[in-house]
Amino acid sequence: MQSFRSEIENPIVERDIIDLEKKIKLYYEGKIDEERFRSLRLARGVYGQRQFGVQMIRIKLPYGKLTSEQLHRICEVSDEYSRGRLHITTRQDIQIHHVSLDRTPELWSQLEKDDITLREACGNTVRNVTASETAGIDINEPFDVSPYAHAVFEFFLRNPICQEMGRKFKISFSGTDEDTALSFMHDLGFIAKIKDGKKGFKVMLAGGLGSQARLADTLFEFISEEKIIPLTEAILRVFDRHGERVKRARARLKFLVKEIGLKAFLKLVIEEKKALSYSVYKIDASKYGSVPTISKLKAPKVVIEDKEAFELWKSINVISQKQQGFSAIGIKIPLGDFYTNKARLLADLIKKYAANELRLTLRQNILIRHVKNELLPYFYVELSKLGFTELGYNSTVDITSCPGTDTCNLGIASSTGITTELEKVLKNEFPQYLKNKEIAIKISGCMNSCGQHSMAHIGFQGMTIKFGNLVAPALQVLLGGGVLGNGKGRVANKVIKIPSKRGPNALRFILNDYKSNKIEKESFLEYYDRNGEIYFYNLLKPLADSSNLKESDFVDWGSDNPYIKAVGVGECAGVVIDLVATLLFESKEKLENAKKSLKLLQFSDSIYYSYTSLVNTAKALLITERKKTNTQAGIITQFEEVFGKSIDLGQTFSQLVYQIKNNAPTTHFAKNYLNDAILFYEKVSEFRAKTFTNEKQ
Repeated sequence: MQSFRSEIENPIVERDIIDLEKKIKLYYEGKIDEERFRSLRLARGVYGQRQFGVQMIRIKLPYGKLTSEQLHRICEVSDEYSRGRLHITTRQDIQIHHVSLDRTPELWSQLEKDDITLREACGNTVRNVTASETAGIDINEPFDVSPYAHAVFEFFLRNPICQEMGRKFKISFSGTDEDTALSFMHDLGFIAKIKDGKKGFKVMLAGGLGSQARLADTLFEFISEEKIIPLTEAILRVFDRHGERVKRARARLKFLVKEIGLKAFLKLVIEEKKALSYSVYKIDASKYGSVPTISKLKAPKVVIEDKEAFELWKSINVISQKQQGFSAIGIKIPLGDFYTNKARLLADLIKKYAANELRLTLRQNILIRHVKNELLPYFYVELSKLGFTELGYNSTVDITSCPGTDTCNLGIASSTGITTELEKVLKNEFPQYLKNKEIAIKISGCMNSCGQHSMAHIGFQGMTIKFGNLVAPALQVLLGGGVLGNGKGRVANKVIKIPSKRGPNALRFILNDYKSNKIEKESFLEYYDRNGEIYFYNLLKPLADSSNLKESDFVDWGSDNPYIKAVGVGECAGVVIDLVATLLFESKEKLENAKKSLKLLQFSDSIYYSYTSLVNTAKALLITERKKTNTQAGIITQFEEVFGKSIDLGQTFSQLVYQIKNNAPTTHFAKNYLNDAILFYEKVSEFRAKTFTNEKQ
């Protein structure tokens, strides 16, 4: 396992992978507890699977961009360490399943050869930064948001301010007011704008789905482009300090903003201004926007045998670019799953005859960019050979689905199985929906909304239903959600719960009623609002009757065995069980990181490491007194109350810690703050040792 070290050129990445390797060894030796190790591996993209003894690996691909070389590398890794299947997520990542834990450092090192990372793809971190897949080619966009999404990704990767937050943090960039990157459901969403000739963004704050969906607030109607990274840093600092850390279900940013209010939150953000790494951060977008270099290879001439099918494909799956003479090709990937044998051929195709770039989409598809219009017939023929010309890209028949009970610990009912059945219904009975881009259907295997069911026009959520002593898989039917544009959206209403095997009939009932009873030119959401939730409850009520369940109702989609509800521990943002010794050990590690950052002249990073050491050390002592440690701000206040008279700091603990807000990140302050943190650690350790000795006596 050691051989990978000499192959990695970046010393920071090499140190990261070696650290994972060491921690795996310590975990196997029983020197790191299960919960602490879980937090560490999640922040490195290693996620526990439903199946015992194997891991899911999430590859972090900012805004879904992939080159031919990177796709080939991912294929090699999947074949070597897994089973050759690639899964596209709703955050434009790729997941590889069934990987042995002890092989993950080696796998990661192989990916890094083509600049692909696992770092912070999971855990309580800034997750993959998403963006409109048409960014840079959209006819209606004011400018390309890709460089801004990339800059945010780079700036916060390994950044100490967002390594151990209370929960995950999601950021998106939408290229137009259509808001195709769904800013309204993100912790922080940016929508491209131009004001007085200057590039900038509308900023949406504290949205989220899950069991308690919340639509984002508008934080700013416009901020200039050089302000987005300082603003993001300030928001992350506030979230890190004031966000909930114990009650996992309430640890997202949306709960903090709801609790204290938008004005109070913005006040805290403004107070961070002096401490920020940069007051402005100019992003170089000069490499984006122009037509990329296209291969000069001439594609072989092809004969289109079914011209009608070809034209239909062009009308549904092909998008005209703003670059004259070019088009983008959408590939519908059912369930987001595709395989390495086809992926390799696709990678070769885009390198030889396009611009060597594709984007993974938020609806779990693939978009090939910069295809010359005269090459569309050739691409159609070649993609047909791979099964990649299925109609319905981004249409109603293109159903979004999480993996559900296939691999996820939290899955309650099969989301992939019902998705397959519903797509059959649409293709066979409602072919007109191949072209419909208005109605979106989304499915999740549990309440967490990884399949985004709670923002769908028609959504389904995996549940269970009881009949005597038996349990059957069920679906919660949701209606009326959707994207309204420019930062506005709708959360779907929970209408009724039905046995899962009746899901296809529920879809039939809804679409047939829409066809029969809609007013001319009435949209689905207008039709839903006109009739109201009770109307649809009564429409679907016959399907909810559990008194006439059949034997087949107790078998989930895609299974031959009777249904058994088996829900494990979720790992989306595993909360660490804090042990005093572990916390003090981590505090010491953070002090070492602060010293290293100081030597590298990374003053802001050094200061934040010192800050987290101070808070961690205080938290360790508070735990010995069984005090609540829900937030960092609460820890600071409580430490002063409980230990202020016992440990002489020459000032209050809050004065000591909050120097971080009142000082610019200079060399002088970084050195002094580090010395303060070291002294505090020593005093707490000494106090703890004396207390422990007295307790033993």
